[in-house]
Amino acid sequence: MNRTIIVTGCAGFIGFSLAKQILKNHDRVIGVDCITDYYNPQLKLDRVKILQKDDQFKFLKLDLTSVTDMEKLTASVKDSKDLHLVHLAAQPGIRYCAQNPESYINNNLVGFFRIIEYARSVGVKHFIYASSSSIYGGTPKIPFHVNDQVDAPISLYAATKKSNELMAHVYSSVNGMATTGLRFFTVYGPWGRPDMSYYTFAEKIVRGEALAVFNEGNMYRDFTYIDDVVEGVLSVLDRFTPSLPGVQQYKLYNIGNSEPVHLMEFIRVLEESLGKKAVIDLKPAQPGEVLSTYADIELTRAELGFNPKTSIQEGLPKFVEWYRQYHKIDR
Repeated sequence: MNRTIIVTGCAGFIGFSLAKQILKNHDRVIGVDCITDYYNPQLKLDRVKILQKDDQFKFLKLDLTSVTDMEKLTASVKDSKDLHLVHLAAQPGIRYCAQNPESYINNNLVGFFRIIEYARSVGVKHFIYASSSSIYGGTPKIPFHVNDQVDAPISLYAATKKSNELMAHVYSSVNGMATTGLRFFTVYGPWGRPDMSYYTFAEKIVRGEALAVFNEGNMYRDFTYIDDVVEGVLSVLDRFTPSLPGVQQYKLYNIGNSEPVHLMEFIRVLEESLGKKAVIDLKPAQPGEVLSTYADIELTRAELGFNPKTSIQEGLPKFVEWYRQYHKIDR
């Protein structure tokens, strides 16, 4: 293949994992990231170093909210013919909303507008972007289907992701741009985000510290292994065909394992993988926390051939193996 694929958030968990696989498939990757300090920047820099070993990878340290930086991105792809864009850069997290709400507005709304307008202006063939299972809010209907009503988000993060979907719809209908939104469900695995529960749980179990388990542990998550997520994104890239003139191409898909796991069972498997028992500190539910996520992936399977294969019994030991190696922790 001879595509050029821009991956924003390339220093992040999903962006790095996706870019690495795209390079293996012999496409060119332009990776964009501003390396924020939301979590340890060294982990992000280490991811980028791995990508830079491939001469088909070009890294641009840019802030998508900056008009000047967007001009630099435009200049970097001026000779690219078959141009696709996967927008994964965002301010993640639900609990962080209360500490820094402005970050969500700047990165997830202003940044999204800048990158989708950029995509329109340079003639990107396909604009793929990250949405989230959080937009389903507290709906009691499960499993979650992409056609469900999602007009009552319970966190600012979820509201920004719903806004992204609406903005993409406008660009598809008004400008004829092909857009695909991917609602990711609790992604985990090697090179993961240190702010995610499975990562912080591993750290605390290793240190012998108590795990803060909210809603008394009575939560279910559709934990989705990173390799399955990457497969889902690649299926969107690889099965893309330009829409006919005048035909709107606006798509949404769930990218989840479709097998919710009780949080306490997840902790049990993590304990087993680490070979150490956890100290559990049960706490009440947090505001904005979705208590159960469950992806209906029938549409994703039918249209993209998406078929997640990795259970937590297989995925968590792989994460733990990486975690021990990266942090130089003896068994």
